Amino acid sequence: MPVNYHQTPVGLARITEEDGFIASISICDEDFEPGEPETTLLKTAATQLDEYFAGERRIFDFPLKQRGTDFQQDVWRHLLDIPYGFTTSYAALSNQMKNPLAIRAIAAANGKNNLWIVVPCHRVIGSDGSLTGYAGGLWRKQWLLEHEARVACTGQTKLSF
Repeated sequence: MPVNYHQTPVGLARITEEDGFIASISICDEDFEPGEPETTLLKTAATQLDEYFAGERRIFDFPLKQRGTDFQQDVWRHLLDIPYGFTTSYAALSNQMKNPLAIRAIAAANGKNNLWIVVPCHRVIGSDGSLTGYAGGLWRKQWLLEHEARVACTGQTKLSF
């Protein structure tokens, strides 16, 4: 599986490719040397991440596929519908999915998302507007939300339905 480590403003991203798809993008707190991507697809993903951080990209268009249950896939599809620069809550997401009792299951699926930033799990916050758990650390979640709000001129880092 081809892997690339790519420097971003919030840390080193680990990007993996599998069978012609980007399979994961995660943030690393370990020390790795950023390098040149070994495949065109890894290079495309790194370039699009750079464009995102430069405020020039809001939607990623490279092929992606992560492994998960049908329910997890459904949650991840719904995450892709959260507009850039806005947030939603787990409760609102469960209502959109017509499964209002699945808040914890949705939160668990959100936590299993392996495509950092691209599938925007960072846009899901608590119903009271608080930042809730984030695998990359709450400071990164806040940074990403503030970055998107600034770029989108929404000023939106709190809950928005």
